Amino acid sequence: MEKKDTLNKYHTIAFYNLENLFDTIDDKHKLDDDFLPEAARNWTPKRYDKKIYKLGSAITSFGSEDTTNVPVLIGVAEVENKKVMNDLVSSKPLAEFKYDFVHYNSPDERGIDVGLLYQKEHFEVIYSESIPILLYTEDGVRDFTRDTLYVKGLLNGEAIHVFVNHWSSRRQGANETSHKRIKAAQTVKSKINEIKAAENDPHIIIMGDFNDDPTSESIQNHLMDTELYNPMLKLLTIYKGSASYRGEWNLFDQIIFSTNFFDYKKGTHSFASADIFDEDFLTIWKGKYKGNPFRTYAGKKYLGGYSDHFPVYIKLKFNV
Repeated sequence: MEKKDTLNKYHTIAFYNLENLFDTIDDKHKLDDDFLPEAARNWTPKRYDKKIYKLGSAITSFGSEDTTNVPVLIGVAEVENKKVMNDLVSSKPLAEFKYDFVHYNSPDERGIDVGLLYQKEHFEVIYSESIPILLYTEDGVRDFTRDTLYVKGLLNGEAIHVFVNHWSSRRQGANETSHKRIKAAQTVKSKINEIKAAENDPHIIIMGDFNDDPTSESIQNHLMDTELYNPMLKLLTIYKGSASYRGEWNLFDQIIFSTNFFDYKKGTHSFASADIFDEDFLTIWKGKYKGNPFRTYAGKKYLGGYSDHFPVYIKLKFNV
């Protein structure tokens, strides 16, 4: 009993890019044609249900070695709408844990958004909003991308501020698109400054797929400061990351938090550890890409895996 009580003091907070979690229904307002039953990818209800089940099963495992509970908060990226969020929290692996979620539709042309799953037993939402990243082309035309999700809530009674991000991709080149991720970082930073002006010593968690590494300009020069800590900085090596591209590891998926999570005070949470969740069942088992994330698709070829990203997580100890 004493060991279980000790484990119950630890709470996992995770982030997971779900790799194109689209439903199988055509949305006339979004570019979702690749993920329909009649599309080249043959995205059928059976394949959709299988992915939902696999993702739910994976989520229950995050951080399980140090706690008896499933993650209390999971930020997610690449979700199409509220339906897929609801299907995920209602899936057989997750239903018993009574998750709810926060989600807003973003203006992203493909219709992929971010969201936050939370376990109602441990987290209470006080306020939430969708924060647009205002990007423009040289001609002054709006370049639509994913909004950042902001949620204020009570984690085991302690007020925390959570940001869930999915910054612009590098598809057109890392240097050519860096200004977009810098703008996203500046947007989040501006909101954090607002919070700090209104609240004394706020506890802040910033998570997401930043499409930049911990050492990139957007994060190092436009987001980080002396009151923020990035535990992922120590996790990226040539052998380990959250996503692999052309044989090289990146750690685009990160969780950053305010340094007051190092403080100890009764009724608050303290940082315990951080890691990449790259367990064997989430990896490709053999061949050229052995050890890489076991993804759902490689191009148009269906592989039946989980995601092309590994989840990342931190553990917080609740001080009683």
